[in-house]
Amino acid sequence: MTRLLLCCMLALFTMQANAQTDANAAKDSTQLQKPEKKEEKKEEKKWFESISLRGYTQIRYNRLFETNEDLKCEQCDRSWGKEGGFFIRRMRLIFFGQINKRVYFYVQPDMASAVSSTSWHFAQLRDAYFDVGIDAKNRFRFRFGQSKIPFGFENLQSSQNRLPLDRADALNSALSNERDLGLMFYWAPTAMRTLFSELVRSGLKGSGDYGVVGLGVYNGQTANKPDLNDESHLAARVSVPIKIGSQIIEPGVQGYSGRFVIAKDQTTGGTKIHGSRSFLDQRVATTFVLYPKPFGILAEYNWGRGPQFNKWTDSIETKNLRGGFVTFSYMQKIGDQILIPFVRLQHYEGGKKHELDARSYRVEEYEIGLEWQPLKQFELVAMYTISSRRFEDFAKQNNLQEGRLLRLQAQLNF
Repeated sequence: MTRLLLCCMLALFTMQANAQTDANAAKDSTQLQKPEKKEEKKEEKKWFESISLRGYTQIRYNRLFETNEDLKCEQCDRSWGKEGGFFIRRMRLIFFGQINKRVYFYVQPDMASAVSSTSWHFAQLRDAYFDVGIDAKNRFRFRFGQSKIPFGFENLQSSQNRLPLDRADALNSALSNERDLGLMFYWAPTAMRTLFSELVRSGLKGSGDYGVVGLGVYNGQTANKPDLNDESHLAARVSVPIKIGSQIIEPGVQGYSGRFVIAKDQTTGGTKIHGSRSFLDQRVATTFVLYPKPFGILAEYNWGRGPQFNKWTDSIETKNLRGGFVTFSYMQKIGDQILIPFVRLQHYEGGKKHELDARSYRVEEYEIGLEWQPLKQFELVAMYTISSRRFEDFAKQNNLQEGRLLRLQAQLNF
């Protein structure tokens, strides 16, 4: 019996050993037959997968409590005054993207440009440029194409972020639509580039990333217009945001120089102008910004020389210009909503080279407004304007217009 039990145990042990050997062999065979797993390469993002779309739309009405329908501002808002009504001030679509670590592009058409006081809502190109970084962190970059010229904080600040409904005459008279076609160079350390972006993203009304140092060479005839001479304009700007405790200030200085050509369709028949139609066009400006945390200040002033109509000689001459503005604001957050009351005072004496006969201007204006952001995607602005504007050309001399009006704007952000 014992011998039989031992024989059975030996047989069982032999069977288990054989089964384990077969299992190991099968495992080894499977491992030999299984193809070696290759390292998966991470596919690079396709350039078109980096393209984004955003934009905004502004609807305005300027005729409430209006005291003078002849009070207008051609460069500001063509729906001011007589025959104005509800008006699409801007309808911007912005296509942009970092399509390479060192290549960024930006295209912005405006689908509601006003080419005159009687022709509204035409599509027109605003920006079309690309940036090429020189170093790996894009601290040094060149910008090719049509873009904003580095002159003036408020000029560089997007209309989507600006508090007053229009840019002040004093610095905006330097550049129609703030843009031109040329080559720009920008430099800023990585920390400063991050801060520039944060000042916009956080709702503090920043100007965007135009570098600590900006240099430019451009045609000089302003956006969407051909160069009319062989002399380029030159521009330079230095602007440095500085943190002081919980506050942020940004002082800056900028200037440009060139020669501006008055086109033949920009003058009336009786206006006298010398044969070359070319005029010295130079300005220098200073800027001071205290970001609204919660109290804010934006102040700018510029001096220069440029073409201007002289009613005493019925001619366009190179004359001195000067002027500036200051905007006071207070940002109040109530839950998810934002209220920003503001006041702006501005003064300007000089010409507007883009307008008929390089119109001569003297502007004194006071604006009291309130921006309300009930939602991130929607905001309302109400602004009461008290204005005195003398704007004169060959046809309209001794043209002083004074008045008051309440202006309203609804803005959609997407």
